[in-house]
Parts: sequence; structure tokens; C-alpha cells
Amino acid sequence: MRKFLLLGLVLALPAWANVKLGYVDLQRALREVAEGQQARQKLEKEIEKRKKELEAEENKIKNEQENFQKQAAMMSETARGQKLAELQATASAFFQKAQKMQEEMAQVEQTELKKIFEKMDPIIAAIAQREGLTMMFEKTNSGLVWAPPSIDYTNELVRTYNEKHKGAATPAAKTPAKPGAPAK
Repeated sequence: MRKFLLLGLVLALPAWANVKLGYVDLQRALREVAEGQQARQKLEKEIEKRKKELEAEENKIKNEQENFQKQAAMMSETARGQKLAELQATASAFFQKAQKMQEEMAQVEQTELKKIFEKMDPIIAAIAQREGLTMMFEKTNSGLVWAPPSIDYTNELVRTYNEKHKGAATPAAKTPAKPGAPAK
């Protein structure tokens, strides 16, 4: 059995000699492309707006609870029970609304990121084909622990993306190439 495994490895060595690899860091590219920066800013503004709405509603609920605590001693048992039930229902609705808002914002973020990633795919494929790469990896999700900077094509991806999608973003957000990355 060991002889067959060793023979298989020896026979596979010439095939690996022609393998050319590269990688991109999609998370970094997303942060650095102008369109990704604009999407992030837009999303942060929307989150901040919704957060303020929730804070206002939360403060209203807290005020109602404080008023209830002050007036509870003067209320009848029935009125106190009804008011407590109302406050609990209001608080429950608030938490559901907050959770729904979080889910909606996560969905909006996923949609925006997906649009950008879909635009990156053909650029990555073009880079890989032009460079004669056998495989191109995504740094974060591939399990890549270390690779030389010479096979990192992230800067080229960012540069090409910004050039190709100028109308979608402002030119001031372009990212310069970092030293040590392949100059293409």
C-alpha cells in the first residue's frame, strides 16, 4: 500500500511543477475599493438613523416604566396589572422590532456586498488567466496561513476594480499599490 502511495506521489511531482498559484484578500479589497467604501458609509448612515429611532423608542418605554413605578402604589390591583401587561407587551414589541431591524440591515449588507463581489469575480478570472495561474485562492476563507506577497493580487484587483467601475465611486477613494505586490 505504501509503495502505491509513494509511486503516486512521484508520478504527480511533474504535474505540480507547472502549477502557478495566486491569492486575493477579498475582505481587504472590499474595504479598499471605492464602491465598497461608499457602500459601507451608506450602510453606516442607515444603521445610525435606525439606531436613533430605536433609542428614542427605548427612552419612551423607560419613561413609561418609571411613571408606572411612581404611580403603581396609587393604582388599583386591576389597573396595575393591566398597565404592567401593556408595558410588557410594548417592551416585547420593541425587542422584536430591534431584532427585525438587525436582520434587515444584515440582509442589506449582504446584498450590497454580493453586488461588489459579483463585479470582482470576472476581474479575478482575467488576472488569473493573464498571469497563467492554475489556481487563485481567497486568503481569508481558503485556510491560507502564509504565502509570499509576490503572489498576492489584491492590489491589482483593487486598482482594476476602481478603474473599471469609476462611475460607481469617487476617484478620491482609489487605493495605491503597496510595495512587494506584483506590478502588473
